[in-house]
Amino acid sequence: MVRNLDMTSLRSFVAIADAGGVTRAAGFLNLTQSAVSMQIKRLEEMLDVQLLDRSGRQVGLTAAGEQLLGYARRMLALNDEAFGRLTQDMHEGEVVLGVPHDIVYPAIPQVLQRFAKEYPRMRVTLLSSFTRVLKAQFARGECDVILSTEADLEPGGETIAELPLVWVGAPGGVAWKSRPLRLAYEHNCIFRQGVQAELDRAGIPWVMAVESDSTRTVEASVSADLAVHTVLAGSEPPYVERIAHGGALPELGRMKVNLYRAEPAHSPTVLALAEMLRRAYAQRPGRLSVVAERGEATAAG
Repeated sequence: MVRNLDMTSLRSFVAIADAGGVTRAAGFLNLTQSAVSMQIKRLEEMLDVQLLDRSGRQVGLTAAGEQLLGYARRMLALNDEAFGRLTQDMHEGEVVLGVPHDIVYPAIPQVLQRFAKEYPRMRVTLLSSFTRVLKAQFARGECDVILSTEADLEPGGETIAELPLVWVGAPGGVAWKSRPLRLAYEHNCIFRQGVQAELDRAGIPWVMAVESDSTRTVEASVSADLAVHTVLAGSEPPYVERIAHGGALPELGRMKVNLYRAEPAHSPTVLALAEMLRRAYAQRPGRLSVVAERGEATAAG
């Protein structure tokens, strides 16, 4: 009995899962709809299971299909990696990555360095902005992959890390002891309102001492001990330090680092970049936790 899964059929299956239907997948693969349907039929017959739920208006995955999808992604990724390495297949083009200001360091430079080594002819355009701005750009199709820092997860994304939000101030600073507490934030910082709400609940008066559209302005003000700020643990910028407040300031809980990837991905390099980001956070020293939470029934590619 033949026990070899056909890579072409697996690629069509993954394309259907990503595109949400046979017609869109066929266009993505530059195949006819009938050719894609035949490949799926062949795959279902080989495994003797139904992979697609065709009962609704949109094609979905059965339980068996959801299980196969994770295996299929990993098999295709390994196949493409081996083929590229052995044939010196060079990808060319551009990938646009969006990352919030406050989590560019330390993970992103390492990811960009590795990506440049593996795909030397690919250009990565890094957009650094606020989560709200990046999500709007992603929705308009201006980014291939974005990271976000937020409390929740929207459909289509996956949580790759969950980290505590911590107070930071000047090294040896005393601004955190002042009342009202002097805060420094960018206008569009997604943490801002939540932090203010926690201070209100704790009965701690506060004042917005520094407001700016510039992350550098906020960092400089905090490092000068003019105010305090909050960042995700492990992303503390230079010249500031985590405040050992001993309970004088409220604990702020955890925030998610979410990954959103364009569907369907227009290039294998987009999938590769997303996987590098996952690994960077999974291997991050001192991380609190990495969770396997997803906004849809997909597995890491």
